[in-house]
Amino acid sequence: MSASVVVTGLGVAAPNGLGREDFWASTLGGKSGIGPLTRFDPTGYPARLAGEVPGFAAEEHLPSRLLPQTDRMTRLALVAADWALADAGVRPEEQDDFDMGVVTASASGGFEFGQGELQKLWSQGSQYVSAYQSFAWFYAVNSGQISIRNGMKGPSGVVVSDQAGGLDAVAQARRQIRKGTRLIVSGGVDASLCPWGWVAHVASDRLSTSEEPARGYLPFDREAQGHVPGEGGAILVMEAAEAARERGARIYGEIAGYGSTFDPRPGSGREPGLRKAIELALADAGAAPGDIDVVFADAAAVPELDRVEAEALNAVFGTGAVPVTAPKTMTGRLYSGAAPLDLAAAFLAMDEGVIPPTVNVEPDAAYGLDLVVGGPRTAEVNTALVIARGHGGFNSAMVVRSAN
Repeated sequence: MSASVVVTGLGVAAPNGLGREDFWASTLGGKSGIGPLTRFDPTGYPARLAGEVPGFAAEEHLPSRLLPQTDRMTRLALVAADWALADAGVRPEEQDDFDMGVVTASASGGFEFGQGELQKLWSQGSQYVSAYQSFAWFYAVNSGQISIRNGMKGPSGVVVSDQAGGLDAVAQARRQIRKGTRLIVSGGVDASLCPWGWVAHVASDRLSTSEEPARGYLPFDREAQGHVPGEGGAILVMEAAEAARERGARIYGEIAGYGSTFDPRPGSGREPGLRKAIELALADAGAAPGDIDVVFADAAAVPELDRVEAEALNAVFGTGAVPVTAPKTMTGRLYSGAAPLDLAAAFLAMDEGVIPPTVNVEPDAAYGLDLVVGGPRTAEVNTALVIARGHGGFNSAMVVRSAN
């Protein structure tokens, strides 16, 4: 049950870059994908900034038969999965169908598709509603469509735990590989930048109402007032380390440790669960706090939540003792796609020996964090911690380790 599980392929669709190379160049260059929301008219809503994936034309990447039956979220996920498999050098048609699976995360499902079909139902009648509505809106649709497209019939599923779900899905994929499955496609992609989805975002009371893209999402800053939503994420190809080495695969790194907790009832007076999740992940990885070279923060940009995260990090590592970064300040919070994108950034940081920056933020010294700002920081990165928290009390933490 303790066999090493590694990542051999990365597929990225982010607001600041389509594809791994474009995303990484933009991230190191501090290029932000946050701007005014354009996918619908947000006039009348209190929040009007978003991280939108630019220049994505699904018809350039997918067969035409798939377009009428898929939401934008699923199209992005299918293309990211294609890129991840190509990056890993895996040809699914040459593998055993039952030895490959798909485990993804989703926070909302295909909201844009669902909204369109409900509008047809109300305005035109049930005979105008697409039969694809039966699954295109569903949380598990990304896992289903990736598995169908690639003939993957092994252990599969979906995890729904908001932003924490991206790590939870990767952890579930690791469990399945340790049980004997040859390969799992995992990660998460979300895209709910439509009026129906936007109402749900606004209802969280955690969205920034700034109209200045550079000042909209400011975690650990005195001017923090909430986050900016985004779309996109990352898909990872995961394999048992021994099998990956046998086929001569390039290995980005190992999924070394994982921990998850749930916060106590508000008002109970009990400690939030984030610190415990971090400690569980370290223990699972057999790592000491001093082994962590960088932390990719959850970075809620809500002062109380930022305080909880900073206190947890300082309690585990010591005040200012480990570099902390939040490259999601360039993309917005991508919900289930955010943590997989941070995992991709962590593996790329290990490969190049550089920590990507947190942009636009002036760190509040009261948090006691060594926040990487102003530009990338050259550093030896062998082990990283990625943190993700979901609305409602979900906490997840994952330790990843270099293959070198």
